[in-house]
Amino acid sequence: MVLLCVHHPATAEAAWESASSLARHFKKTLGLLAFAEGGTPLELLREELQRLADGVGDVPVQVVVRTDGFGQLSEVCEELEASFLLVQQPDDRPRTLQRTLTACRGLRIPYLICGTGFAPLRPDKVMVPVTFLEEEYEKAQFASAFGRFYGSQVLLLQANDYGSKAGRTVEKISALLDKFQVSYRVERARGDSYKVEREAVRRAAGEGYGLVLLSASRDYGLDDLLFGPKERHLLRHSSVPILLINPRGDLYALCD
Repeated sequence: MVLLCVHHPATAEAAWESASSLARHFKKTLGLLAFAEGGTPLELLREELQRLADGVGDVPVQVVVRTDGFGQLSEVCEELEASFLLVQQPDDRPRTLQRTLTACRGLRIPYLICGTGFAPLRPDKVMVPVTFLEEEYEKAQFASAFGRFYGSQVLLLQANDYGSKAGRTVEKISALLDKFQVSYRVERARGDSYKVEREAVRRAAGEGYGLVLLSASRDYGLDDLLFGPKERHLLRHSSVPILLINPRGDLYALCD
C-alpha cells in the first residue's frame, strides 16, 4: 500500500496526485489516512477523505480515520502494511516539521514529507548521494524501484572521501541497478560525506531532478536536539521532493 497521511483534505491535491501516481506505477493499493485531532468529527473527516478518493477511478483506495493520535503514525503504517508513506504538512513551521520527523522515526519504509508548496511528484530523474555510511546501500532498492516502474534516470553522487567506503557502496548499488537494467550514471561529488547531501539538494533543482533520496539521521545528538537534525534543514531549503529512508540498525548486526 502507498499511504498518504492527510492533515487538511482541502489542500491535499498535490500530495494526493503524487500518492495516486506512486500507487498506479508501483501497482499498489492507495491508502488515505487521517487522525481525528482537534475535535474534528470522525464522520465529517471520513466524508472529506472520501471525496478525495472518489477522484481516482483506476486505483483501489482505502480510507482510514484513526483516533489514536499522529504520534502513532509508525505503528499505524505497520498495521496497514504500508510500503511507502507520504505525509501532508499542515504548515511549514520548523516545529511542525520536527513533529512529523519525530513521528516518522520508527518507520521501516521510505517516507516523503509534502510541505505547503509541494508540487506533484515528477521522478523522471532521481539523485542519490552516497556517503561512507554502510546503511547507504538501503537506497539501492528504492532507486531501483523508480528506475524500473517510472523509467527514472538515476545519478549516484559519490562522496569525495579519501577512503574507499563510499566507492564500495556505489559499486553495490550499481550491481543492483545493473541487475534490473536501470539507467544510471555515477559522478564524484565535490564535497565529502559530510557535505554531499547538501550538494545534492542544491544541484537537484538546477539540473532538473524530481527527487532526492536521503538517509535520515541514525540518532539525535545534542546538536540535533538543539538546532534540529540535518534532514529538517535540508527539507526546509529544498525545492525538490526528498525521500527519506531511516537507517536500519538490525540489518548490520555483527555475527559471531
